[in-house]
Amino acid sequence: MSLRALAAEAGVSSSFLSQLENGRTNASVGSMRKVAAALGVSPAQLLDDSAAHTRGVLRAEQRPTIQLDGAEKFVVSLPPLRNLEVYAGSFAPGGSTGEEAYTHGNAQEILVVTGGSIVLQLGDERYAMHAGDSIEYLSSAPHRVSNESGADASVLWINSPPTPDETPHAP
Repeated sequence: MSLRALAAEAGVSSSFLSQLENGRTNASVGSMRKVAAALGVSPAQLLDDSAAHTRGVLRAEQRPTIQLDGAEKFVVSLPPLRNLEVYAGSFAPGGSTGEEAYTHGNAQEILVVTGGSIVLQLGDERYAMHAGDSIEYLSSAPHRVSNESGADASVLWINSPPTPDETPHAP
């Protein structure tokens, strides 16, 4: 997150954050709460100089799940998202992300097939993909994933930057 974006999210000036970062000023409790909220951490985490390298384990049974048409999409990255978001998906035979291709944001998206076979419809192109295959595209391009095989399939979606908080929509 840029200094400017953090300042806007926290409702403080970027010059204040710069001075705070460089030890030239102190923060009030109110300012610390705003900055912590914008970063998605507790104020105590801002004061702890042992930098956390992880947000912890997201257990499979605790992952938020998005039900699709004969498929499921699982959140893999814990909020707040830093520079990317990751989803895992499972597709039953005949399952898909929906009848229509959709778009969301304008992020770099990477689709990795982790098991089975899927078909990626990307604009007017169709890509038959198998376990281990990957492809990169912009999330603003109309896309749709389907499992046309007779066996289960699984994928990972990786987006950078994270998709804005918007509902995916058909083009």
